[in-house]
Amino acid sequence: MTTTAFTHARVLTERGFETDLSVIVEDGHIVAVLPGPPPQGVDAIDLAGRYLVPGFIDTQVNGGGDVLFNDEPTVDGLRRIAGAHRKYGTTGMLPTLISDDVAVMCRAVAATREAIAQKVPGVLGLHLEGPYLNAARKGVHDPSKFHTPDAGELDLVASLGKDGVTLVTLAPERFDAATLQALAARGVVIAAGHTAATYEQLRDGFAHGITGVTHLFNAMTPMNSREPGAVGAALENPDAWCGLIVDGYHVHDATLRVAFAARPRGKMMLVTDAMPPVGGEREAFSLYGVEMICRDGQCTTADGTLAGSALDMASAVRNTVRRLGLPLDEACRMASQYPADFIGLGAELGRIAPGYRANLVALDDDLWVQGTWIAGEA
Repeated sequence: MTTTAFTHARVLTERGFETDLSVIVEDGHIVAVLPGPPPQGVDAIDLAGRYLVPGFIDTQVNGGGDVLFNDEPTVDGLRRIAGAHRKYGTTGMLPTLISDDVAVMCRAVAATREAIAQKVPGVLGLHLEGPYLNAARKGVHDPSKFHTPDAGELDLVASLGKDGVTLVTLAPERFDAATLQALAARGVVIAAGHTAATYEQLRDGFAHGITGVTHLFNAMTPMNSREPGAVGAALENPDAWCGLIVDGYHVHDATLRVAFAARPRGKMMLVTDAMPPVGGEREAFSLYGVEMICRDGQCTTADGTLAGSALDMASAVRNTVRRLGLPLDEACRMASQYPADFIGLGAELGRIAPGYRANLVALDDDLWVQGTWIAGEA
């Protein structure tokens, strides 16, 4: 068994960034975080003063490396998407299927199960963003795909089981309490999104199994003076995790700063909602047979409707620090620890501590990725 030590880094621990530590890794896991130099005879990776942070976890990845998951719901497609995002510090992700036919959903579940069985680096499970959404807040989703699932389809949604994480985004106003509770009881993580829910409807959803909100502010009822809407219900709930796309396009910086001020620490997560151009070579891609264009970091349809993003997680961290003024340690936790907690993997991912998987990222002073390790492997 090879033992490796990461040394001479500013290490993000539970106490913040600390120096003069050695992070000891064996068999893909962190076995110790020790003061001073590593024990003699241990292979050392000298990070020359760079930041060492937990690997980023992205719970909303539609594509990357010129691959859209909907178009290539295969192990090879997942391998290419995960590989494209890894260069930006993402060591764990939920490939995200945009609303599609049940046959495509079946292929996506099967591909995810097989990718996890083959230990494709970075694939943690699956995010089904639809097709159980509200056409009034469809965004770029095709409303012809929307429908209410029967019992057999709910079995499909939950079929990944303990093989990996399943996150489903749905419009809570389209589901009764018993169905939400049944999905949650089967281990499915449920988020509200693309929803026309009232404040009361989302509060009721939170009481019956919904634990998160997909891209807060986008594709949901806004908060107004006399109708708090889905946004108000999410901001008020101290237990709800909220995903945020910090790209300067999806949500105004001032709105995000207000949201951070309103929410408890530990419940705001960074997501990318990334599309195929991230880590790819082409600016254009097709969704539902319609061409989408990415320019200046923004992906849109011809009429200007946002179509996911061209954001990567390292850029999301930089934006959170530079645009929003949050401390680097909190921005990194929003990209690692908090999403790990949200999807139920907080005991093994998202922290640099003994017993955790050695999923790590090295950042330079300008917060550009200088190295990525998954289970201790570069």
